Amino acid sequence: MSLEIKVPTVGESITEVTLAQWLKQDGDYVEMDENIAELESDKATFELPAEKAGILRIIAQEGDTLEIGAVVCTIEDGDAPAGDKKADAPAAAESAAPAAKAEEASENPDSYAAGTASPAAAKILREKGIDPSTIKGTGKEGRITKEDAEKAQAKPAAPKAESKPATSAPAAAPTAVAGARNERREKMSSLRKTIAKRLVSVKNETAMLTTFNEVNMQPIMDLRAKYKDIFKEKHGVGLGFMSFFTKAVTTALKEWPAVNARIEENEIVYSDFADVSIAVSAPKGLVVPVIRNADSLSLQGIEKEIINLATKARDNKLTIDEMTGGTFTITNGGVFGSMMSTPIINAPQSAILGMHNIVQRPIAENGQVVIRPMMYIALSYDHRIIDGRESVSFLVRVKQLLEDPARLLLEV
Repeated sequence: MSLEIKVPTVGESITEVTLAQWLKQDGDYVEMDENIAELESDKATFELPAEKAGILRIIAQEGDTLEIGAVVCTIEDGDAPAGDKKADAPAAAESAAPAAKAEEASENPDSYAAGTASPAAAKILREKGIDPSTIKGTGKEGRITKEDAEKAQAKPAAPKAESKPATSAPAAAPTAVAGARNERREKMSSLRKTIAKRLVSVKNETAMLTTFNEVNMQPIMDLRAKYKDIFKEKHGVGLGFMSFFTKAVTTALKEWPAVNARIEENEIVYSDFADVSIAVSAPKGLVVPVIRNADSLSLQGIEKEIINLATKARDNKLTIDEMTGGTFTITNGGVFGSMMSTPIINAPQSAILGMHNIVQRPIAENGQVVIRPMMYIALSYDHRIIDGRESVSFLVRVKQLLEDPARLLLEV
C-alpha cells in the first residue's frame, strides 16, 4: 500500500511552494521522518519529511510550483535493500562490495574515478553546464558532493584544429574570440520573485526619502579594543558593531516614535517596543530575521541573537515567524565594501538604517585636521508618516550615541 506525501500547510499567507530539490532519488528506501525534499516558499525554505518508511516514488520534479495539498510523491511498502542490513550478512556485504567495484571499473574505467553526483550536486552541475564525469568527488567512494559542485568551474572547450584550404575566401577566415560568451537561464525562485515584487511595490507606493550623516567610529573601536577579550570570555560571543548600532537605534526610536510606526489603511500604528529586523545575505537571497524586543536586550543579548539568526539564515533554517513582524530594519552594506547607498524600506515598516564601510578620512576636530575612521550612515524613510525634522533628528541622535558609547550604557 502506498502513501501520498502532500505539500503541508506552512503558513496562513502561503498558497504555493516551489520544489527546490530532492534529497533522495526515485526508488530509494527512506526511513520514517527522514527528510526527502526541500520546499521553498516566498518567505522561507522547508524540509519535507517522509511520513513512513518505504520505497520513494517521485511525482513532482525539481523546479515545479505546487499548491498547498498537492501530491509531491508516494511511498510504497518495502524493506531496506539487503546491502543495508549489515547485521544479517556482514561477510557477504563486505565481499560483494569490492567485486561490484571491480566489475564497474572494468566495464567503465572512468566511472569509479568520476564518481556519482548527489541530487543537489547534480542540479548545480546542470545549471552550470558541467559534465559530472569531469569532476573529482571528495565524498565517500568518489561521490560528488554539493560542495564539489559549488566549487566546480566550467572548462572552456579546446579549439578545434581546422584545415585551411589552399585559397581561402575572406568569409571563411577564422574570427578571433576574446573569451567564452555563454549564457544560461535560471527560473526565478519564489523567494526572489517576492523580493522583486516587494521592492517595486515600496518604490511605487511610498514617499521614500533618504537623509545622510557620518559617524566617527573611533570611540567604539577604542571601546571594543579595550574590552573585547573580557567580553568574549565572560559572555561567549564577540563584541561587534551591530550590537552598538542596534542599541543606538532602539534608544532613538523611543525618542522619535514615528520612525518606529507604520501605516495601516487610514491609521498610523505606533509600537511601544522595538523589533529590529537585520538584513542578512543568505544563499537563496536577502532575508530579514527579527530581533524581538531588542530595546530590552543588553549588548551581549543582541550579539547572541544576531549570531543565532545569521546562522539559521546561512543554513536556510529560518522560520516564517522569525522573519515577520519587525518594526525597524538595519542593513549593513559596509561588509561588502559599500561607501554610500539609499536602502529601500522593508514594508510595512516606515524606515531603514543603512550602515557602510569604515574609511580613514581627514576631518576637522577642535580646530585641527585629524585622521579618523569614518562611516556614512543613511536613513531611508516614508515621508507620508515621518517628517524631515523627525528623520534628521533621529539620525543625529544615533550619531551622538555611537560617538559617545557611554550614553548607550547610561541611557542618557
